[in-house]
Amino acid sequence: MSNKAKALPLIIDCDPGQDDAIALMLAMASPDELDLLGISAVAGNVPLILTEANARRIRDVSGRPQIPVFAGCPRPMVKILETAEYVHGKSGIDGAGLPDPSRPVEAAHAVDWLIDTLRHADDPITVATLGPLTNIAIAIVMAPDIVENISELVLMGGALSLGNITPAAEFNIYSDPHAAHIVFETGIKLTMIGLDVTHQTRATPERLEAIRTIGNPAAICVAGMLDFYGAQYIETFGEGAPLHDPCVIAYILRPDLFTGQQMRVDIEISSPLTIGRTVCDVHARGGQAANANVLEKIDADGFFALLGERLARLPKTG
Repeated sequence: MSNKAKALPLIIDCDPGQDDAIALMLAMASPDELDLLGISAVAGNVPLILTEANARRIRDVSGRPQIPVFAGCPRPMVKILETAEYVHGKSGIDGAGLPDPSRPVEAAHAVDWLIDTLRHADDPITVATLGPLTNIAIAIVMAPDIVENISELVLMGGALSLGNITPAAEFNIYSDPHAAHIVFETGIKLTMIGLDVTHQTRATPERLEAIRTIGNPAAICVAGMLDFYGAQYIETFGEGAPLHDPCVIAYILRPDLFTGQQMRVDIEISSPLTIGRTVCDVHARGGQAANANVLEKIDADGFFALLGERLARLPKTG
């Protein structure tokens, strides 16, 4: 009898975006640990027509063309859509240099697929969210029973300190704060990975060169994306790009690389000045029960070692 552990059932909801693309590669390079059931795309970094196609491109370069990709919501629940081409380029993954996807997006809407998959799962599923929470929130509103089959939702979003789209708010939460409010109020087991953690994972020149020297198509794609993506950060902040979304997959694979604590997190949805703010009650001043595991630190060297080791597992030819 084999002692090999069963791979963790996983859904990824995303809006690629260079950092989403790298997170997808990290997950697809880890089939022994992660049983990736499918990918749902949402509008965020760029419009939906691009995010779903980008997910399919990354699926191809990672050698996993059989993984289904579903297109979801093309806009937030209440706000207007605000995209981030100024960071990610017109395609969302400028610098990747990837061809058109090998096969079409699935016919089903992502929200319908999420409901059906979660409702009929034999085992609870981990959900990783790398973009606005629109798809997940609408699925929960339409089918509240699916919450019982989500073992944990691990999200990239929010911040304990400063925002990156406004002084107060991080992009993913700001993009659809009403969806985030729904998700944080459900009672799901939540792990929040915000900017305080992800800004510790800077793609320094040395780290970027280590990825480039792996030499396979996926690593060359990552290096090209980080050349483009990083240039925007160097111009604005004087530092290389932080790898926001790959932190979610790294946490699922290696939680020992992270530290954090349970706390109450509320989403600001009323104030025009601070809409999208994740109000984290670090010292339990509000008297409400904790609703999220908020991560605060990461072993950045361990993170990049994991990323490099997994990228090297991806196909050596395109």
